[in-house]
Amino acid sequence: MTWRLATKRDCRILAELNQQLIADELHRNRMNVAELEERMKNWLDEAYEAVVFEVGGEVAAYALYRAQAGEIYLRHFFVLRHRRRQGIGRQAMALLRGHIWPKAQRLTVSVLAHNQAGVNFWRAMGYRDYCLTLEILCQPGEQA
Repeated sequence: MTWRLATKRDCRILAELNQQLIADELHRNRMNVAELEERMKNWLDEAYEAVVFEVGGEVAAYALYRAQAGEIYLRHFFVLRHRRRQGIGRQAMALLRGHIWPKAQRLTVSVLAHNQAGVNFWRAMGYRDYCLTLEILCQPGEQA
């Protein structure tokens, strides 16, 4: 597996992969690929970095994260569907922790509560429960 920092030229493929991530985790985000691409460009312009992981010259996974004082917040992590269950996720996380991210940083990731496969993966990577966010959604016709 090889890795490289993403550039703006990667935003289209990252947006397409982000759309698959949204679908896989049953997220409520309804942005289309063009909107996701624009958002990705803005994130890369601002405080985020993305890493593209390749196997055999083909994209296999990506990570989008923000480094801040004492913490790395992992916003997106996605392994292509046909590459899952091959150790790609574990290898990518090992590269992030061993070669890309600074040492001695707090690492955080958010996982949707209903995404049990995601919760299990992150726990297997060493992450531990820290916070639970609860919500009440507005009903149709109610004002926010």
